[in-house]
Amino acid sequence: MMRPARLAVGVVSAGRVGSVLGAALGRAGHTVVAASGLSAASLARAERLLPDVPLLPPDETVRRADLVLLALPDDALAGMVRGLVATESLRPGQIVVHTSGAHGIDVLAPAAEAGALPLALHPVMTFTGREEDLERLAACSIGVTAAQDDEAAWNVGEALAVEMGAEPVRIPDVARPLYHAALAHGANHLMTLVADCADLLRQAGIGQPERLVAPLLSAALDNVLRHGDRALTGPVARGDLGTVRKHLTVLADRAPDVEPAYRALAKRTVARSRLAGLLPDTAAAKELTDLLDDPAEGQQDQ
Repeated sequence: MMRPARLAVGVVSAGRVGSVLGAALGRAGHTVVAASGLSAASLARAERLLPDVPLLPPDETVRRADLVLLALPDDALAGMVRGLVATESLRPGQIVVHTSGAHGIDVLAPAAEAGALPLALHPVMTFTGREEDLERLAACSIGVTAAQDDEAAWNVGEALAVEMGAEPVRIPDVARPLYHAALAHGANHLMTLVADCADLLRQAGIGQPERLVAPLLSAALDNVLRHGDRALTGPVARGDLGTVRKHLTVLADRAPDVEPAYRALAKRTVARSRLAGLLPDTAAAKELTDLLDDPAEGQQDQ
């Protein structure tokens, strides 16, 4: 693996991701020469994670850098790249990296036309913007995307990921949309699901619900990662029609905003349970599917 030389790094911007990755590159021996950030949170974060690094406008930050780290929201990335090219802030030979999971390297095409090396490095983790994120990098992967036929660029991206302490995984450009949809579906929707679970328990009068469900949820996550669909348990996988009907009824009454999500996920659980051979294709399974398909169910007893 080709190891990049010691690089001058410019971070645009010093958000949760940019500040942490900038600090990780600094720990690897590179020099963070400038960062951009406007909000009070960004300024405080940069002071904590990138001490003594000057905060400058994006164009000045980029002009000082050999490695430009664009840690921007997905929708802001294309405009920033075009703006940097228009102001002649980029120069041939620079490495331009973005951290978006949704984009491949096409969004960096103007930078590549200006002579820069385009890379996408997407850390597969959630960020708090605090010091503990640096340690979490050691347990995560970074999705690396480079031009398909540019092996040297792939090697540079992989080397940077390793230097930051993460495991590089090659993600072809064409696979990025599905790759990112999968990660968002798993991580973001899991957070929503767990938060809904805790809220329902609070409604039931249970204090400190997080402590109650932490062992259950940790075991469920571990089991599915180890055993896949064979780890499915609960009333849907068992075909317990009466229990599922009670769930729909109480959710329609007490948490009508959660009930549609329960119904949709239960239908996916039916499908996966059938494929795994846990729920035989019987009349009871069909009745369960019909129950979940019927929008009137859950409201009939109110």
